Amino acid sequence: MILPEWTIADLKQKFESDELTARQVADLYLSRIEAIDKNGPHINSIIELNPAALEIASALDAERKKGKVRGALHGIPVLLKDNIDTHDKMQTTAGSLALEGNYAARDAFIVKQLRKAGAVILGKTNLSEWANFRGKRSVSGWSSRGGLTRNPYALDRSACGSSSGSGAAIAANLSVGAVGTETDGSIICPAQTNGIVGIKPTLGLLSRSGIIPVAHSQDTPGPMTRTVADAAILLGAMTGVDAGDSATRPSKKRGLSNYAKCLDLDGLKGARIGVARNMAGTNPRVTKIFETCLDAMKHLGAVIVDPADVKHFDKFGDSEMEVLHYEFKADLNAYLKALDEGARVHSMEDVIKFNEENDGQTMPYFGQERMTSALERGSLKSRKYTSALAKNLRLARKQGIDATMKKYKLDAIVVPSGGPAWVIDLANGDAINWDMESTSPAAVAGYPHITVPAGYVFGLPVGISFFSIAWQEPTLIRLAYAFEQATQFRRQPRFLPTANLNP
Repeated sequence: MILPEWTIADLKQKFESDELTARQVADLYLSRIEAIDKNGPHINSIIELNPAALEIASALDAERKKGKVRGALHGIPVLLKDNIDTHDKMQTTAGSLALEGNYAARDAFIVKQLRKAGAVILGKTNLSEWANFRGKRSVSGWSSRGGLTRNPYALDRSACGSSSGSGAAIAANLSVGAVGTETDGSIICPAQTNGIVGIKPTLGLLSRSGIIPVAHSQDTPGPMTRTVADAAILLGAMTGVDAGDSATRPSKKRGLSNYAKCLDLDGLKGARIGVARNMAGTNPRVTKIFETCLDAMKHLGAVIVDPADVKHFDKFGDSEMEVLHYEFKADLNAYLKALDEGARVHSMEDVIKFNEENDGQTMPYFGQERMTSALERGSLKSRKYTSALAKNLRLARKQGIDATMKKYKLDAIVVPSGGPAWVIDLANGDAINWDMESTSPAAVAGYPHITVPAGYVFGLPVGISFFSIAWQEPTLIRLAYAFEQATQFRRQPRFLPTANLNP
């Protein structure tokens, strides 16, 4: 089914001119999901559709007729990752059969904000089960409840993870926008691997209340769209101080409800952009794309500081995993404990036991070593935990990103977001062979990060990353928008059975 790649601005114009209604748009996307996701190429990015989507869209159309327009998202279809609570007829399972039948008692805070803004929640997207923090040899995009999500550029390639379904669905034009979540790389990797825009915000800009957790020191939701402008609008709609998430308190002064005002075609003019060469890797095809991007930024008036290396970016891998295991146990237990009495599981120990008893369905390809390791950890008062967390923040912030930004007086740091998608391998797990790093420093520091399409390797997307210090979303959006609008690198996927590797 052919459907234009509408932006939020496109649909706003069509709504205002009475060319389309929100119900018609929702119906068109639902039909495309049926044609592309479930039949046809079978991307398998949607885990569940919202049975009330058309009814919600009709109600928003009625509001519009009466002159009430909630904002830019009024009537716009949005997909949510299936670890985000919705108080409706959709389940929230993190892709796990252990949580099948879990209907949330309330909306996640960001879902309340989206509904208030007039978004039509179209459905939920598949993900790497438990946000890719279950087994050591995991397969990105696979969950026991949802099955395997595929990359729409080459169906035998990974959609990355853990926000696999959100990335693949937006690339395949199954919605205008989606919401993913990230602990380390789970928005940026699937966004870049599926050739779209993804924003991992500053920790605390968006609430985590009602989101199945991995680790509170790094978890955040974020927008995934085909354009920077749409990502900016979606990001602004989700902001707000949430009494249920103390990390959002600083956002009252530091966050914005309207990031669209940051869009500037001349946004790179005079900007100081640092090149983190020590994080950029050695893949010659990716390097060639990266150099083309740097040349484009120079042409747009940016001052390129090269190199502007980020120290210690590879010195906290073990301590990061230590922190994640400690927090995963504490945070997931708190979420599961609050579930309705009828839920199958109420603790991480229950989940592990359920998986063992149903291993044919839950663990056909990989195990649950992350969960069993997390279960062995002590409390968050443990000195081992507090020392590891302090080390991470010191190396990623003060001695890492902060030091580089200050030394070179930068507006942002750039690096390739990653390499082309790898071939799916259910027998051995993910085969990522990139020798570059883009996500961990910003993820561990809790700093903002945006990826934008930058080019293609044998038809497979590659992105470029802009990151900075906390609360610099306005700057990153300004830079990324100027780059995107000048380069227009993104191409629509063709749903090829495999990548065309002919030179």
